[in-house]
Amino acid sequence: MRMRARGGKGGGGCRDSGGTPLSRRPEVKGAGAMSQTDPLLQELGGWDWDLCRRELPAVLPRLLSMYQESEDWTEHIRVLRILTEMFLPHISLEDLEQTFFSKVLPKTLQLFDNLMYELSNQAKGLTSQNTELCSTVRNLLQTVVQLLETLTSCVRYICTLQECVPLESVRTLPSSVLYVIKNTFAHCKDSESVYCGHLHLISDLLQAMFKEAYSLQKQLMELLDMISMGSASSEDNVADMVSVIHTVLDICSVISNMDHALHANTWKFIIKQSLKHHSLLQRHLKHSEILSNLCKDTLLSFHSCLQLAEQMKMSEMQEGTDLKLFQKTVKLCRFFANSLVHYTKEFLSFFLDSCSQLHQLFLQIYSKFPPSLYAPVISEVHRDEISRVFLVALDPLINQLLPLSPFMEQVLSEKLGLPPEQQLPQCLLLIAIMDKLSSQPEEVQSLWNTGRSLSLFSALFLSFQQCSGELSLPVCLPEMIGTGQPAAPITLYHYVCVHLCSFIASTLPSHFSQLERALLDAVLGSSMITSLLAMDSWCFLARYGTAELCAHHVFVIAHLIKSWPNECYQVSALGVLLRRMLFLMAPDHQVEFTHKFLPKEVENLAVWQHISLKALSPDLRKQVAHQLCVAGLTQCRQWLNSRRALGELRPVNIAFSVMLTACNSAGDTLEGELQASISGVLGQFWTFLQAKQVSDDPCLQQTLCLLLHLLEFFIQTLGAQLITQVFALQSSLFQLDPPDHVRLAMLDFLSSMGKVFIPQEIQRQVVPQLSCLFASLLSDQTWLIHQHALEAFTHFAEETSHEDVVPQCLNSEETKNKVVSFLAKTRQVEETTEARTERVKRERIVYSAHFLKKTGELESAGEPLAKRACHSPSEEQYKSAVGTMEGAVEAVKLLLQKGSPPAWLAVKLEALHTAIATLRNSVR
Repeated sequence: MRMRARGGKGGGGCRDSGGTPLSRRPEVKGAGAMSQTDPLLQELGGWDWDLCRRELPAVLPRLLSMYQESEDWTEHIRVLRILTEMFLPHISLEDLEQTFFSKVLPKTLQLFDNLMYELSNQAKGLTSQNTELCSTVRNLLQTVVQLLETLTSCVRYICTLQECVPLESVRTLPSSVLYVIKNTFAHCKDSESVYCGHLHLISDLLQAMFKEAYSLQKQLMELLDMISMGSASSEDNVADMVSVIHTVLDICSVISNMDHALHANTWKFIIKQSLKHHSLLQRHLKHSEILSNLCKDTLLSFHSCLQLAEQMKMSEMQEGTDLKLFQKTVKLCRFFANSLVHYTKEFLSFFLDSCSQLHQLFLQIYSKFPPSLYAPVISEVHRDEISRVFLVALDPLINQLLPLSPFMEQVLSEKLGLPPEQQLPQCLLLIAIMDKLSSQPEEVQSLWNTGRSLSLFSALFLSFQQCSGELSLPVCLPEMIGTGQPAAPITLYHYVCVHLCSFIASTLPSHFSQLERALLDAVLGSSMITSLLAMDSWCFLARYGTAELCAHHVFVIAHLIKSWPNECYQVSALGVLLRRMLFLMAPDHQVEFTHKFLPKEVENLAVWQHISLKALSPDLRKQVAHQLCVAGLTQCRQWLNSRRALGELRPVNIAFSVMLTACNSAGDTLEGELQASISGVLGQFWTFLQAKQVSDDPCLQQTLCLLLHLLEFFIQTLGAQLITQVFALQSSLFQLDPPDHVRLAMLDFLSSMGKVFIPQEIQRQVVPQLSCLFASLLSDQTWLIHQHALEAFTHFAEETSHEDVVPQCLNSEETKNKVVSFLAKTRQVEETTEARTERVKRERIVYSAHFLKKTGELESAGEPLAKRACHSPSEEQYKSAVGTMEGAVEAVKLLLQKGSPPAWLAVKLEALHTAIATLRNSVR
């Protein structure tokens, strides 16, 4: 064992020989003003190094007894200093614990507790006028500082002994010192409340106390780095080291907002010691608690970064103290990210129960970072720095979690019930997982692509569907457009589509069934934007895969459409997909398609009504168009000849659809005789249409829309009688408030009238109807109808030879101004970005409530009604319900701005006011 002499500046100033008269010996440092009543303390003042060593066996018991019995704090500290500075260096390492620490430190902790208790009591009455109390508090604080200094000196000495210190030799020291450190930091942290706003009276000593505790902790960590624990360490040693790590973890919670460097170094110690004694401690450490605190501190430092960045954005400050603090905080974030990655990697198997927390960590970070609607407004420079320094460092954590089945089950759960602010983060996390999965072993890919609840594909579509706010704004994300080029902002839709297609390209053949199922479910789902994403992805798959795969999918989709029992939005979605994918088929497969689904057979018309013939080669297009028109005419004539009821119009509507498809895609290739036949048949159907029947029957509405669209193709050949019939029906129907899709079809037809010279004999009847319809549609309050009306009217006005009709359509100054503004491409007054974001947030709450309701209805469909356990409603359910109320209030506000309210509204609002007051009282 290596021992070190402590003369001179060393261990207590034993400078003279033992032969010097006692009265002439210099005082020991820290004992110069000691009590003159105790002969031993007087005599010790002049002892040198050798004398202390020789007299150790006789003097140490007396000093320990004096130390235990001392009630005076000042003298207590003096005795402690004599023990640590004069006699501690002469005790062998093997005897330190038994001879010194186990006897000295318990009393030291008692002294410390008494000091802190007295401080808390005395501090309550502290004022600048009470000088005596102020002096007492300052003396108490000074005593604590001296105690900390003495302990630091003690720990520092142990660090000089040898490179490796057995834990048995200092067992009591770490826990005792950590207790003092933790409570000292806690006292400093709570000083504002403890000293009741009078910190200025003692701030210098509080700073000194914090500084000494800081030094003591640093010294203790140096000592603990030297502690040796072999593989054969006793259970007591393992328990002691585990206790040390857990206590330091408690200290982390205390100092999290006090000092960045201290906080980081404390965590660094925890990670380092946990890894150093990995094999001994791994089954004893509270891994979940360590991870929980690490996640918490990561989020705290991240939020601090955002707050600083937001302050600098608001003050437009890019330099100075705030910037330096921001950069330090970002580095602290990176430290926590690296610590999480490192710690998780080493103890991954112990985090099976913590996957929910790790999932939440990513969601909370993404929810407060651009492009989230709930993120603070920060500059692009600060956003990029946080992303480059912090998020990049955290990213490897996802890789480490991918093999964990509990993490997969958590992330892909169908019942996450995430609040609105975490729906985009969930989507971005799923994209991040997709980006990494292709580099993982096949078993990990299988884990995620064949999940128990959802596959990764299905989970992404479900998550994407709930990002309505971000898609409607839209928000943008940075994306590398090309190699070596800077990242450019792209919309969320574009971002998800690109990454999903990239993932599809790397999907193993064995996972194609899950991919196809997810794509089909999404195409058939109720969300149009999600259906579109699935179609785009499916078309990518058709282009990326083999021609045979594309043909196979086209045939499957066509069979689904053909076998569907009735018209619905799912058939429309499949029809759009089929239309797009036919363009991607190889020419020989297109020919095969026409053979499998012969256009001339009536049962195949339901498929062909969705197809654009432009996808086919010219010769094949002409052939198919002719066959479709002939089959459609046959279907129409059969209905006309059989005089079927108007309720049996579905076959006719399909016939109209395929003829419209043929006219739009290959109209120029149709023979004149065939065109005349189609025009003639169309005219016969107008005699069966009555406005009231059309208004009441959706099937008849579809018939009318198809007829109007077909008439556009033959607009220049229409007879005067047919034009009169068409306008008479439209005018009558408009009085019955037709649905939007009928209005849109009317507008398309009205627009095409610009190509027609209205015969003289019907102008007095048709022109007023034409101008009245345009005027009514131009003043429509539905934005889609109004916009389409502006476009249709502009097109009509540019082409018509009846120039006197144009001003008749503008029957009000407001309408005229809107048309002029549209022609001049004048931008309307737009809401601010902030206002739009807040509006989208409110709408999203309503949408989320609707989505949850629909999901619940789907889950309960077909299930027997059974009693369910009564559970207390969650906070999110309350938020959703209140959000719905808020959305309804905003909707009423908008309606009131647009026009006079009905008479019953005031009474209804008063009843709602009473109901809300009752709810408020029940909450109270």
